[in-house]
Amino acid sequence: MVSTARPRVGVLALQGDVREHVAALRALDAEVSLVRRPEELAAIDGLVLPGGESSVIDKLSRSFAMREPIIAAREAGMPMYGTCAGLILLADRIRDGITGQQTFGGLDVIVRRNAFGSQVDSFETDLEVPVFGEPPVHAVFIRAPLVEQVGERAEAIAALPDGRVVAVRQGPLLGTSFHPEVTGETRFHELFLEAVRAAS
Repeated sequence: MVSTARPRVGVLALQGDVREHVAALRALDAEVSLVRRPEELAAIDGLVLPGGESSVIDKLSRSFAMREPIIAAREAGMPMYGTCAGLILLADRIRDGITGQQTFGGLDVIVRRNAFGSQVDSFETDLEVPVFGEPPVHAVFIRAPLVEQVGERAEAIAALPDGRVVAVRQGPLLGTSFHPEVTGETRFHELFLEAVRAAS
């Protein structure tokens, strides 16, 4: 029997564009909380890792004793969605990370940080996402990472016209190089919430 309860999800609130994700999820009638402590993580059924600075979120996750609980929750099957820096944090391997930078892992991909250049090289484009059909996704890339290699366990679900992969999923994990939360695009958050409902 499918649960009719509102999905209980959290946004990792250590750094980054937290408010935008909270607004997007609440607009989809999810019960949303900010997550900074292990006990807050334990009270939710799905976690969003926002855009921001991946190396800073990595360091703060260790300072707040969140790194191991997030990995444990992910290994236990908690659905997670990472945008931009969040995608980097979910990747098993990163290129161009700063010295000592770690990820939470889970996605069988190799991701390159700041693959498109600096802030001034940010851009917008429309993406075909076959799992959604029409209309295309209007995507905003801000100091965005790029998925340089997709392993056997992961699936590419969106790519730029030149074939470079910018969205992936693997079981209950989802990652995008871009920021749907800043454009009013809700379909990736809906996909995440579907995974949360299925898992709980």
